[in-house]
Amino acid sequence: MLRKLVVITVYFFLSTIFLFAQGVDTEKDAVKKVIQSSYIDGLHNKGELSDIEKGFHPGFVLLGVKDNSLTQYPIYTWIESFNKRKNADPTPLKPEQKMVCEYLQIDITGNAAMAKINLKKNDVLIFTDYLLLYKFEDGWRIVSKTYYRH
Repeated sequence: MLRKLVVITVYFFLSTIFLFAQGVDTEKDAVKKVIQSSYIDGLHNKGELSDIEKGFHPGFVLLGVKDNSLTQYPIYTWIESFNKRKNADPTPLKPEQKMVCEYLQIDITGNAAMAKINLKKNDVLIFTDYLLLYKFEDGWRIVSKTYYRH
């Protein structure tokens, strides 16, 4: 009887861990999807404005350091710049011109996530980005970014 109870308890415990791990992987996939569609395919590779707006929170801010001072670049300014570039040259990018993303780490706690990614063009490392995301009722959205230019 005791042995049967131990087996059932272990089975329940392992099943719970397995289901939790599946949930975490599903959330990581959702984070990757947002980053790929709105940030990589959208902003970097001249994608659709609707995909960009869907993946970025309106309060998003890109943080940088210039001359030892913190700079802030809101999403609406980045989108204006994106629109100017795309309107000046609406030709789709060639494969060698496209930015490619390598996911180094995704960490999720509740409704908060952090993604560390490398951005490459022609196998040359250009940036390492740290993206912060929150999960809202309509899904994951990028809320902030810091970066290092290689």
